[in-house]
This record gives sequence, C-alpha cells and structure tokens, in this order.
Amino acid sequence: MDESNDNLKHHCGVAGFFSAEPANLPEKLFYSLFSLQHRGQESAGISYRKNGKTITYKDLGMVSTVLSRYLTLDRHATAGIGHVRYSTRGGNRLENAQPIAVTCNKGDIALAHNGNISNAAKLHDELTDSGSIFQTTSDTELILHMIALSRKKDFYEALMETLNRLEGAFSMVLIHDDSMIVIRDPHGFRPLYIGMKNGVTAAASETCALETLNMTEYRQVEPGEIIIIDAEGQRSSFLNPAGKVSQCIFELIYFARPDSRVFDESVHGTRKRMGAALWKCDPVKGDVVVPVPDSGNNAAIGYAEASGIPFDHGLTRNHYAGRSFIMPTTAQRELAVRMKLHPIRETIAGKKIILVDDSLVRGTTSKILVKMLKDAGAAEVHLRLSSPELKWPCFFGIDIPTREELISNSKSSNEIAEYIGADSVMFLPVEKLKECVNESDNYCYACFCGEYPVKVE
Repeated sequence: MDESNDNLKHHCGVAGFFSAEPANLPEKLFYSLFSLQHRGQESAGISYRKNGKTITYKDLGMVSTVLSRYLTLDRHATAGIGHVRYSTRGGNRLENAQPIAVTCNKGDIALAHNGNISNAAKLHDELTDSGSIFQTTSDTELILHMIALSRKKDFYEALMETLNRLEGAFSMVLIHDDSMIVIRDPHGFRPLYIGMKNGVTAAASETCALETLNMTEYRQVEPGEIIIIDAEGQRSSFLNPAGKVSQCIFELIYFARPDSRVFDESVHGTRKRMGAALWKCDPVKGDVVVPVPDSGNNAAIGYAEASGIPFDHGLTRNHYAGRSFIMPTTAQRELAVRMKLHPIRETIAGKKIILVDDSLVRGTTSKILVKMLKDAGAAEVHLRLSSPELKWPCFFGIDIPTREELISNSKSSNEIAEYIGADSVMFLPVEKLKECVNESDNYCYACFCGEYPVKVE
C-alpha cells in the first residue's frame, strides 16, 4: 500500500482537434494536454492524421517531456487526438499509454479514452475465447477488438454496436480514417466538451484545455452523444439511454481544475459553496482558515467568507516535488510530505487552525500534516473535509482504495480525529453536498453510499 501518496487519482484526460484545412494540430494538442496534466501524470501521447496516414507518438512521462518535440516544427494535420494517463487498470507500462492506434478491417483507428469499462472482465473473456490476442492490460483495447470483430461491415454500425455493449464510464475521442468522433457514455460519468473556432473543432475533458487556445465558444457533449466531424461537417446521434445521468461528483470536489467548467458548473464556484456549507454544518470558533494546497484552496475561501474567520496560507506547496514513492518507514513518509508541503509558522503559531481539505482517504497524510502544524506552534487543529466520508471504491474512472483501506469504514469522525491527532474532524454531509450543485439527482454518489448506478462485477 502506497501510504506516502494518500490522494485519489484520476484515470486520464483527453483532447481532440479536427480541421478541414491542414493545420498544426499536434501543437494544439500539446497545449491542451498540458492544461489537462492534472488528470494524469504517468504517460502522454497523440495520434494525428497526415497525408492519409495516422501517426502516433506516446511515452511514459509528463506532457512537457514526452511531447515537446511538437513545438519545434509545424506538422500539419486534419485530425488529431491526445491523452494523459494515470494507471489504475493495468500498470504504468508503455504499452498501456494512449492513444491506441490500429489498422484493421474497419480502417485506421486511433482511440483515447477517459473512464473505466465496468464490464471489462466479461468482455475480455468473450474476446479471448474468440481468439483475440491482447497487447495491453487496458480496458480501452477491448473497444478496438470489438469494433474489428463486429459482423457489421460499416464502421459506424460496428461502432454503435460496440458502444451499446459497454457498461461504465467512457468519454472518448477517436480518429477513424479522416474523421474525428467524440463520444460520451449515456450516464455521463466523465465530463467532455466540444467547441469551434476559425474552422477548427476541438474536444477536451475540461474547458480549461479549450480556453488555453482562446476557444470560448463551447458546449457540453451530452450523455450518450456521438459527434462525427469530417469534411462534410458535424452531425450527432445518441446511444441507447441509460435511464439516469450519473455524473461524477468528485470532478467538482477535487479532480477538475478550478478555472474549468464541468457538467456546466463552475468548479471554483461549486467548491466555494461546499466550503460555506461545511461551516454552516458545524461552526467552530477558530482563528484562521488554512487550506491544504492546492486541493483545499477554493473550499477554504468559501468557508472563510461564510464564517468571517480570516483566510491565510499556513502551508506552502513545493510544485517541483514530483510524485511520492512508497516509503517504508514513518519518518520517510513524513519527509515525503514535507517535501511537498511545509508550514508557515507566523500564520499558525498560537492559533486555532481550521484546516480545510477536499477528502480523507487513508488518513496517513492528514496525520503528518496535523503533526506538522502542531510542531510549528498551532494551538488547535480542526480538520474540515469538503466531501462526505469515502466508504466505497469507484469503478468508473477514479482510483479509490479497497474498503479495508478507507479510514472512514473503520473509524468514526471522533476516532479519526484521535488517530490523526486533530482536535476535531468533520465531513460535509451528502445531503448538504447535494445543495451545492444544480440538478443534484444527476450525480453519482456511490463512493459515499455504495449505491452504484451500474451493476459492477
């Protein structure tokens, strides 16, 4: 168990571009994927269509390292897709990096996928029995096998047949020959946006990736929508309806960038409302509101504004610390956290601290942070979380540990406070969280309550 890296992880982010006239799309993909780097830091890659051929380049590492070659020369293309990845299903291996590109009986296909196919094991067994030979351990490869093995001769018919057999989360961008296809699953688990400017159509997991390129006219891809963009224009169709939209609430709590809109909600504004709601649930008298950077910043602002307690930075983050590795001893784990976060003594010494963060997973990092603040002179530390207790794993695109590893499954709030050394711990109740978003019935809360919108194996 990697206790030194006690945060939730997202599977990935995707981006895609189409231009009827050849344009330097690989460069646009670099900047959009760089904007989505927070959604995956283990691998990056792009595929683009040039002179009737699909060219793919991907590798392990960050966007700036893997794809910087595309900033040096113009590489004109008519379609291009890109991907940043964090590994959960499968490992951090080069063969699992995306996009996955193939040539088969349905043409040239390149696919980048954000999400998790919840019936992947069943589909994998069926395909293996049919003679499929897999090159990766990623569930994304299943989709390509199913398209190729479909008895439908037409690619689009084969694609529709395949997509209607998938269960779970899939927001995808796909190149088929000289067209680009944008797909979002009927439950709408993961966000996906599409926009157009100066004859170029773009799609991305979050709006920040579009706005980076000054693309401000965009819309959400609807749940179940399939958008085909080619030389003839743009057209939409829809998959079989799921019965209920189940957007991932953690996109708004933690994953998305604060300057993005996801599910047509302002991420920054929603997190501020969560912080304000947190204070209203259990107002505690404190001297200063301190966020755990960067994930707690926006909720802490909302908490401070609602309570009237001053907001200040009591922890500073080293943005160059990189990923934490498995540390075998408590002292080494504490050092790993100190490499990333360090107290500002003049803010916290002698103060009653309201420490605001987005969620609590195993509690190992929070335990170190509370000790760090008290060692720096904090009189009291009250931890406030802008999400409810995490009690169930996710099967739709987030890496949440097993139930046994989630601290809220074995300890009450008071027991957690005692374990991490805090003076108190409080979570945002689910019913109060729902008041912070529009159309609250359109969200998935399974990681809090175990009620999954799709049957999981």
